[in-house]
Amino acid sequence: MEDNKNLIKVMLAAFAIVIVTELVGEYTVNIGPVALVLFPMLYAVIIGIVITPDLLGKKIKVLRDIINEKEINIAGDIVGIALVLLGIKYGSTVGPNLAKIIQAGPAFLAQEFGHILSPVVALPLALFLGFKREAIGACTSISRETALGVISEKYGINSPEGSGVLGTYLMGTVIGTIYFSVLGSVSIYTGLHPYALGMATGVGSGSMMTAASAALTKVPKIAADPAMIDTILSYGATSNMMSSLTGLIFLVFITLPFSNKLYAILEPKIGKKNKSKNKVA
Repeated sequence: MEDNKNLIKVMLAAFAIVIVTELVGEYTVNIGPVALVLFPMLYAVIIGIVITPDLLGKKIKVLRDIINEKEINIAGDIVGIALVLLGIKYGSTVGPNLAKIIQAGPAFLAQEFGHILSPVVALPLALFLGFKREAIGACTSISRETALGVISEKYGINSPEGSGVLGTYLMGTVIGTIYFSVLGSVSIYTGLHPYALGMATGVGSGSMMTAASAALTKVPKIAADPAMIDTILSYGATSNMMSSLTGLIFLVFITLPFSNKLYAILEPKIGKKNKSKNKVA
């Protein structure tokens, strides 16, 4: 009975956050040529962090009564269930979009090999900074929804690997979306073709893709051409869909085993000794 009450508290808190953030809605801030696009997901993460017992919960009794350690633990379990449903959703998009994936051409397929750069670049840096098994979750991919599902299923969301992927996921939502929004506006001045930039916005994150492509289409020389806007958004959506699907395959069969192998090689050499030791999976 007690667990049911805690579950109801979590659901009501989540529902209230959704209502508030959706009422605020999407907001665009124009700073010169840069369009900064803010999304409800960003507000939701910030509100969720602020109302925890470590922040406002210390001072506001109502929040302490609603959100405490029991509710936080239950929320972690609910995330795992939600990610299973999300994985089913991603899987169901393969069949209907198979022809689109084939027609997308070699450029879309070639960009997927960029997944391997994440552990190559980020994992050694994480080990140097003192991370242990958290680095496996944080550095194996860009840590979006698919990675969150795979890592939590394999290691558990409360494991060091789960903490790593969840931490990077939250940072990607708060900082990554803003960063991509700015990048979408600024990158047009690099001389690259707008369609190539539209394709580049699809990294496997819906919020990042939307922020980058929306900011890209607000650049004056693109905004004046509706046909170019439609093509950029189409390229971004197709690229993002492929990154989500092929990124899942890369993660399971290539980057995650590679990251574990790289961790086993590099951790004894550059890992900090003041962290707790975890066995390699």
